[in-house]
Amino acid sequence: MALAVGASFFSPIILKPRAAFASPVACGGGGGNHHAQEAALVRRAAELADKSAGFTSPHPNVGCLVVSGGGGGGGGDVAGEGYLYAQGTKPAEVQAVEAAGERCRGGTAFLNLEPGDCHGDRTAVSALVQAGITRVVIGMRHPLQHLRGNAIRTLRGQGLQVDVFGEDLQSKIIEEAQKACRIVNAPLVYKAASRVPFSVLKYAMTLDGKIAASSGHAAWISSKKSRSRVFELRGRSDAIVVGGNTVRRDNPRLTARHGGGHLPMRIVVTQTLDLPEEANLWDISEVSTIVVTQRGARKSFQKYLASKGVEVVEFDILNPRDVMEYFYDRGYLSIFWECGGTLAASAISSGVIHKVFAFVAPKIIGGKNAPSPVGELGMVEMSQALDLIDVCYEQVGPDMLVSGFLQPIPDLTPVIPSANETSAIDPTITPYDSSIIFFYKTWDPYGAFSNFSPHPIQMPDENGNYATWSTVEHYYQAHKFVGVDNPLAQACVEDIKSAKSPEEAARMGRSVQRRQPDLVRSDWESVKIDVMYRALKSKFSIYPHLNNMLLSTAGSVLVEASPHDLFWGGGREGEGLNYLGRLLMQLRSEFLGETSATSGSSILAA
Repeated sequence: MALAVGASFFSPIILKPRAAFASPVACGGGGGNHHAQEAALVRRAAELADKSAGFTSPHPNVGCLVVSGGGGGGGGDVAGEGYLYAQGTKPAEVQAVEAAGERCRGGTAFLNLEPGDCHGDRTAVSALVQAGITRVVIGMRHPLQHLRGNAIRTLRGQGLQVDVFGEDLQSKIIEEAQKACRIVNAPLVYKAASRVPFSVLKYAMTLDGKIAASSGHAAWISSKKSRSRVFELRGRSDAIVVGGNTVRRDNPRLTARHGGGHLPMRIVVTQTLDLPEEANLWDISEVSTIVVTQRGARKSFQKYLASKGVEVVEFDILNPRDVMEYFYDRGYLSIFWECGGTLAASAISSGVIHKVFAFVAPKIIGGKNAPSPVGELGMVEMSQALDLIDVCYEQVGPDMLVSGFLQPIPDLTPVIPSANETSAIDPTITPYDSSIIFFYKTWDPYGAFSNFSPHPIQMPDENGNYATWSTVEHYYQAHKFVGVDNPLAQACVEDIKSAKSPEEAARMGRSVQRRQPDLVRSDWESVKIDVMYRALKSKFSIYPHLNNMLLSTAGSVLVEASPHDLFWGGGREGEGLNYLGRLLMQLRSEFLGETSATSGSSILAA
C-alpha cells in the first residue's frame, strides 16, 4: 500500500505511487477520465509539497509538475518536478521548469497551491511565463489574503489559461484532490481562518485505553517503529507541547531524532512551575525550550530557568487557547501536543486541537487508576462524543495508528477581495494607510525585506575577492566565525555558506555560538551591525525591484516584527531594538540622497 501524503503529518488521503505518473499522461479528453488525470497530477504536486513539511514554515508547502505538450487539450509526459525545500530557497515552479527545459514550451504546469509573491520579484510566475507554459492548473488559491488571487490574475494577464479546482474545474474527484491540497497546507489554511496554530494531539495507548500503568510507568507502550514514526512527526512541527507531569515523570528530550536539520521548539505548560531542577529540557544546546506558567509562580525557579537559557512566559490565566494565541502571534504554524490526559482534555475543550494521532498497541494492562489519554471532558452521554473526520487507519509494526480531524479544515474557496480590489470598489479605502510598516520573515507584503528572502548577494572576502552568498542570513551567520584562527571556526563558515536554506544557516550559526562561544570572533558584538548593513546594501543595490520597494516606503517607519528577536526585531510588545528596521531606514535614506542619509543616521543612533 502506497502512503504518500496519506502517510504524512496532515493527510489521511492515500495517493497513487509515483510510478503511476511514469507513463505518458493524457491531459486531453473529456468527462470523468479527464478530471481523474488532472486530479491525479495535482495530488502528485501535493505529494511533492509534503516532502518539505516542517522545513518551509512559515511558507506553505508547494509542489509543481510540468507536463510537456498539449497545453489544455493534448497529451504529454511529466517533464519536470520540483518542491519548495524551505523558506528562502528556490521556488518549486522554478525547479520544475528548469528540470523540464525546452519541453515546457506549450506545456501545462500543475500546482497544489497558487504561487505566492513573497519576495517582490514574482519569480515563480515569471518562471512559468518565460518557460513557455501555456496552461496552469491550480489545486487551491493562496490562503493568505494579501497573496490570494494575485498570481492567477497575473498569469491570465500574460495570456495563460489558468484553471482552479473548485472554480473552473468541478467534480467529486476534483473536490477530493482539492481536499488533499488543503490538508498538505492545513497549518497555513488555519492561520488564514483563525488565530491559533494548527494543533495535533498525539498519544500511545494500550488496547484497553491506558497510557501508563497505575504506578505511572509508561515505557514502552508502543513499538520501536511507532516511536520512530513519532520522531518523524515531531520534525514536521514548529513546536512540541508537554505538561509538567510529563517532565516530572518521563524527563523527555523531545528531539526529532530523524536526521534532518529542523528541530522544533519545546514548550512546557505548567500552572505551578513545580518542575525538577535537573531535566533534559533545560539543555538548550540543540534546541530552545519555553516554559509557560501562571503569573507569579515560583519566581526563584523562573530565575533559575533563565540562568539556563530557558525562556519563561507568564499568563494571568493559564489556559490552552491563550497559550496558542500567544504562539500564533509569535509566528508558529503547527504545534504537536504530547501531553498527559489532563492537559489534553483542557486543550480539546478549549477548541485548539484540530487533529488526533492515536497509536494503539495490542496490549492490555488494566488498572482502575491507570491514566487514560484524555481526561474529563464533562460528557455524560455517548451522543456527546466527539467524532473524528477523514479517519485513516494504518498499521505501524504491531500497532495500529488511527488518525483523523476533530475539526474540518476550513474551505477558503470563496474569493476574498484583495486590498487593491477593495480599494477599487470603495476609493475611500486605501491598502496602506499607516505610517508604520511591519514586516516579518518572507510571507507578508514587505517580506522581501527579511534576511531570509532568496536573494543571493556578492560580497568581498578578506582578500578582496568576491564570493556569492545565498542570502543575507547566510552571510551574517557565517561572519560570526570569519577570521578566527581555528580550523573549527573556518569549517563553520563553509558549512553555513553551503547550508540549504537561510533557516538552516541561522540554526547552525546560533547553535555553534551557544555551544562553542570560543569560536566566535572577539569583536563580533561591535561589528555585527556593520556586517548586516554591508549585506543589506549589497542586496538592495543588486535587485532594482527591491530597491524600488524600499524607496516606496519613504516617510514610513520600518519595523521588523519578529516577536522574539529583541535586537534585530521589534519584540512582541514593542520592547525590541528593531535594528533591522533601523538599518533599512538608514539604507533608504542613503539611496535617497546625502541629505536624507544624514537624517537616517540619526535614526540609527537614536
